[in-house]
Amino acid sequence: MKMYGYLLLLALLTTLATPALAQAHDDALSAKEVEDLRDAAFIPTQRIETYEKILDTREKTIEELLTKPRHVTFGEDMHDAMDQFGVIADEMNDNLDELNAQHRDLRKILPKLVKATERWTTLLRAPGDDDAYKVVRRIALGAIKDTHDMAVEMQATEEAYFKAHPDAEKEEKARHSDPHSPQ
Repeated sequence: MKMYGYLLLLALLTTLATPALAQAHDDALSAKEVEDLRDAAFIPTQRIETYEKILDTREKTIEELLTKPRHVTFGEDMHDAMDQFGVIADEMNDNLDELNAQHRDLRKILPKLVKATERWTTLLRAPGDDDAYKVVRRIALGAIKDTHDMAVEMQATEEAYFKAHPDAEKEEKARHSDPHSPQ
């Protein structure tokens, strides 16, 4: 009977914790950004470009925090901005993994993504060390490094794949002409 009670308590705690974790990730994106991602979901290049645009808005937020005079909530604001940056970059990485496994053609946007990751890395390193955002900065930098490494690797593998499979390139072009075709 005691074991049953522990299992019930564990199930209850798991049920309560799951929405809290999901909510933390949902807070990283605004309703408009979620809508933009839904609109771009059918065309892989547009999906990744949308993530880039979202990260660029977070980049501007961090730049604004750095250029304005420091205020009492600077550490907290920088923590939140870097946390969002890391969560969104991680979500983009998941999408890159999925698109890479499906051999979707991202060759045109990958060089731009590599350059963006270099810019974002410089930005995330710009603020001085502060315990308020040290951990989330490390996480965000890790996510951006993963994005950079993945994009560099994908450039080479996609070039080789589409060279070896010319029919796959034709299929990809056909998908782009009809965004509502099955993925």
